[in-house]
Amino acid sequence: MDIDQGKKAFNIWDFQAKLTWRLAAWSLGSMLAGAVMYPRGDFMRGLAVQCAAWGAIDLLIAVLGAVSARGKRAQIRAGEEAQVAARETGSLRRILLINSGLDVLYMAGGLAVILMLGADNQNWLGHGWGVLIQGAFLLVFDLYHARQCDPYP
Repeated sequence: MDIDQGKKAFNIWDFQAKLTWRLAAWSLGSMLAGAVMYPRGDFMRGLAVQCAAWGAIDLLIAVLGAVSARGKRAQIRAGEEAQVAARETGSLRRILLINSGLDVLYMAGGLAVILMLGADNQNWLGHGWGVLIQGAFLLVFDLYHARQCDPYP
């Protein structure tokens, strides 16, 4: 009996499409949350600005990632599919792991804003929590997808 029987083969192109759609969904939700929270006081305003700003940046990253993946896939020459897919898988996994390190720095920055500037300013407190929340989401997102990106889990 084949060990891989019933196991779907890893496809980097389908995976990248799924990843970018997930990031786009988060970013749209984040921007919507920012719009809803903005008029609700100093703390919520700071949080809202971070949600909207990070959402816009994440959406841009998702769109550029989808366009880039589509372009790379279209340029593959016959017979090179497996090599290009393996290279792309390794590259994406590396990027996600590097991003995970940056996410930890974002969270540390958010915590620093909370403790220093947010100690007596509700707006700064909201900004700090906004950065912390966005960084935490991205850390989980990047680590989860880096693990999924391994074609031999």
